[in-house]
Formats: sequence, C-alpha cells, structure tokens
Amino acid sequence: MSDRFYYTTPLDPLARPLIDELTLEYDSRYGSFYDAEGATMEMNRYQPDVFAPPNGNFLLLLRDGQAIAGGAFMRHADEGTTEVKRVWTHSGYRRQGLAKRVLLELEEQALRQGYARIYLTTGFRQPEAVGLYLTNGYTALFDTSVDPETIRKLPFEKHLTVGRFAVQPTGRVTALHGI
Repeated sequence: MSDRFYYTTPLDPLARPLIDELTLEYDSRYGSFYDAEGATMEMNRYQPDVFAPPNGNFLLLLRDGQAIAGGAFMRHADEGTTEVKRVWTHSGYRRQGLAKRVLLELEEQALRQGYARIYLTTGFRQPEAVGLYLTNGYTALFDTSVDPETIRKLPFEKHLTVGRFAVQPTGRVTALHGI
C-alpha cells in the first residue's frame, strides 16, 4: 500500500470518481432540499480555477495510483483567509483517518501559500464532517446546541499555527502563550 498526496485540478481524470461519488452522496443526503438541480448545482458552483495556486489548491490522496480521498481550498473574503471545500473520502476507504490526513495537508499547504485562517462550512446533514472539524481544532461559528437543520450551513474557522507560533491575518508570526 503506497499513499501519496498529489496536487492537481478538479478536471484531472483521477479526481472524477471521487467527485462523482461526492455528488451522489450530496443527492442522497439532501435530495432536492435546496432546489431541483440539487447536488449537481452545488458541485458546479465554483469554476476549477478558483482551486488553483496562488489563491487555492486541489489535493488528491492517491493509493496505488487511485484517488481515495481529496479536498481543496480557495481564497475567502480576505487575503489572509482561505475556505476549505470538498474534503471527501471514497466510501470504500472510510474509517482509516484519511479525511483527517487530507485536512491536515490542506492546512499545511494553506500556510505555505500564506494563509493565516481557514473558514469552511458543512451541511446540516453531515455529522461526520462536523465531528472531523471539531476534533481537529476548528471552532464552530454557530450555536452547537441548536438543531443543525435550522441553521443549514454550519460555519467553522481555525487560525493556523506553525509549531509554537501563530500566523496573524497580517502574515506576522507571533509566539503562542502557554506552550
């Protein structure tokens, strides 16, 4: 078993099986909750170039040459903030910690590209994603005691750190206290 990260584009043929499965998953969880086009519209919401450097990136985790997990990020509201999108593990490879590996790699790449903060949203019918973000240092920007269906889009944030240092939105690095 040989795993490796591969930075590419959503148009890469290696990404197609993951993207197709994610689209089906969105359809099965949300149906036509949002509109008649459902998951297809959601998956086509962003042009592939928003996930290209210098403002974004698109990552696949390959095992023996096949994509088993992936994710992406793109610039958010300001220069210091990126938005993580589409962290996904192929259904045949779940429960191996792959989404966490992808998330951590995306965080490291976001740091390398100069970002100090990650923002993301997940859907109210994705408790696995909520758990992933909460257990990996993300702060919920919503009241977690409220029924998620009433909120619908669940926002999170995380301020990135390098070792014992925090990267500020200005790009300045400051020491973390208490470490």
